[in-house]
Amino acid sequence: MREVAIVGAGMTPFGRHPEKGIKDLVRGAVELALEDAGVEPGILEAAYVGSAAPGLMTGQEQIKAQVTLSAMGIDSIPMYNVENACASSSSALNLAWTAVSAGIFDCVLAVGFEKLYDENRLKSYMALGTAMDIEMGQKYMEDFQEKLGLTDKVFSEEAGAKKSVFMDMYAFYTRRYMEQYGLTQEHFAKIAVKSHKNGALNPNAHYRKEVTLDQVMNSGDVSFPLTRMMCSPVSDGSAAVIVCSKEKAAQITNKPIWIEASVLGSGKLGYDMDDTLTRRVGLKAFKAAGITPQDVDVIEIHDATSPSEIIALIELGICPPHEAPKWIDEGYMELDGKMPVNTSGGLASKGHPIGATGLAQVYEVVNQLRGTAGERQAQNQPKIGMTQNGGGILGIDGAAMAFHILKS
Repeated sequence: MREVAIVGAGMTPFGRHPEKGIKDLVRGAVELALEDAGVEPGILEAAYVGSAAPGLMTGQEQIKAQVTLSAMGIDSIPMYNVENACASSSSALNLAWTAVSAGIFDCVLAVGFEKLYDENRLKSYMALGTAMDIEMGQKYMEDFQEKLGLTDKVFSEEAGAKKSVFMDMYAFYTRRYMEQYGLTQEHFAKIAVKSHKNGALNPNAHYRKEVTLDQVMNSGDVSFPLTRMMCSPVSDGSAAVIVCSKEKAAQITNKPIWIEASVLGSGKLGYDMDDTLTRRVGLKAFKAAGITPQDVDVIEIHDATSPSEIIALIELGICPPHEAPKWIDEGYMELDGKMPVNTSGGLASKGHPIGATGLAQVYEVVNQLRGTAGERQAQNQPKIGMTQNGGGILGIDGAAMAFHILKS
């Protein structure tokens, strides 16, 4: 397997962009990535394009890559349309890395996009709700509750109609961690405050305003312990990277960012809440990169809700479980902390255009490792960065999960 590098990265501002179509979104990110790399489109030998729900949201169900890239003059090359729920663009990067590391191509494009916002919120919620087993998903959860004798109901009557079904799922898992490790709703509110503080420093973030603890706590109940400001917004946006072999990268830049590990995994049906997709795939990522959890300097976590930050850190072995409250109270995850987390603002502040999220995380880590993140630069001079990007639910497990470990 050949060494593989990222030589260019770009992303568009995340937010509500009713005036922009999917061609506009893709063009914005790809042009920025090409400009960042200092190369022309003709260098690209293949393209991997991730998106989750453009068919439901815009009607463009098929050939998304060909439609969006040809509009900016990129055509003829092999193009791969990748759908893996919220892990779509990180899955596209995994395929791009695989092809380059195997010697099939020397320079390729990976891009993710999503146009998820609609004035009819139900349309967006219904699109999000397809990232689970439509036929058996809720029935499986009911069987799970009965099997374990749980009285804590997972889905509320509002799930899928007035809010995403995933908010109830996240809340269910979060309550379990509260019982186990002494975490409180206020702890999660502190994480949200930190995320919005970082997002205020990010010109590409959906929300660019700092918030107080009281504002988060009183921002409206979603599903206990989640409040509105702890949940990611419905966003539009795109992100892209240029991926090259070591030899090709040497012709382009003297500061490549190396992909030390690119690992993708899928969920399984079961009833063990401790056997999570994050744990299983995370271990494989650390092994592939030849590092330990303690070697990571900065990490972007899939925080569709703020509690996901600390939960993922626990499951990855980065944060000792019973130290979780301390990590939050003492600011370990801040820009100047021992383990900066979601320096971009994370999904909760940066936004969550689902098909673009994975590569937007990579974009952030690339800038952190280059030292070009500006006001939100982590203060520990990061050399190794990691992204965790999940998509969908299979039974009680995640459906898709991608980890990328990058090194400067």
